[in-house]
Amino acid sequence: MANLISVTDRGLYCEQGDFFIDPWQPVVRAVITHAHGDHARPGSERYLTTSQGRQVLQTRMQPGAPIDTLAYGEELSVNGVKLSLHPAGHILGSAQVRLEFQGQVWVVSGDYKVAPDSTCEPFTPLRCHTFITECTFGLPIYRWRADSVVTDELNQWWRTNRDEGRASMIFAYSLGKAQRVVSCVDPAIGPLFCHGAVQRVNRDYIASGIPLPPTTYAGAAYGRKDWKGALILAPPSANGTPWMRRFGEISTAFASGWMQVRGARRRRAVDRGFVISDHADWPGLLGAIQATGAERVLATHGRTGPMVQWLREAGYDALSLHTEFVGERDDVDIDAVDIDSAGDEETQT
Repeated sequence: MANLISVTDRGLYCEQGDFFIDPWQPVVRAVITHAHGDHARPGSERYLTTSQGRQVLQTRMQPGAPIDTLAYGEELSVNGVKLSLHPAGHILGSAQVRLEFQGQVWVVSGDYKVAPDSTCEPFTPLRCHTFITECTFGLPIYRWRADSVVTDELNQWWRTNRDEGRASMIFAYSLGKAQRVVSCVDPAIGPLFCHGAVQRVNRDYIASGIPLPPTTYAGAAYGRKDWKGALILAPPSANGTPWMRRFGEISTAFASGWMQVRGARRRRAVDRGFVISDHADWPGLLGAIQATGAERVLATHGRTGPMVQWLREAGYDALSLHTEFVGERDDVDIDAVDIDSAGDEETQT
């Protein structure tokens, strides 16, 4: 079986099409699965992503970065390789990359989740010969509960804090996770405020046609005397900083798949952890792999060892693929920037 993708010092390379997928070094042509920092890096000469993901990618690239787009399912021929992008269910505009050449079909999943999410298109299973899968949460201990259960707990935590005279602050990655939290909380409980890094992405989501409840940029309300009952969304990089002091007495929480592990909650030093992930859990990964019908599975970023062992025992031709992707994490450099420091005082209400 001929390889359609190989790992080079610049990233995943398709020699037949002469392009890279989510390269970690600047290249001539980069196909981008989604706009998280470990998959979308500045400096390439040209980018290709989904129409839905253009806005968030443009914000994260250097000004004027040339970005071409494809609608989901639209096919493009690149030096004889049929290339198309299909929903990955990870964040707004996220895609799996399907490649077809001389009868062989490969799919590069990028990051994905199979659970429903009102802020992005649902994951679409694709039949292929070789599937490159992420496995950020590639251990059997990672099994997500229904979103409705976690949402009820989150709203109850906020309601209790309000009734006891505290503000609530929840840390969530500014691109994707924060918008998912905003979309599921009950705005009738109290006012919603966002750190600038989150508010900027909210604006991109709304501009891309994703409805979100009204939120207010926290920096525009720093003169506020009473934050009791408010819910404030902030990136993880804000935790423990002097920025938090202006909100008075607060209860803190963190939204992440890593919150399923007690040690991770303790290291984050927050009052509550809510298990909300933009990645597939163990059953989700296995279900997605089985749905491809793939003969060969290449597992990358995350717990590849246990996943490869399980797949081999199940009869798959499975290997670990070393890449520089990291899965669920904080985009530290981007999230550390508040709207204030960018000179943008715009308020969205």
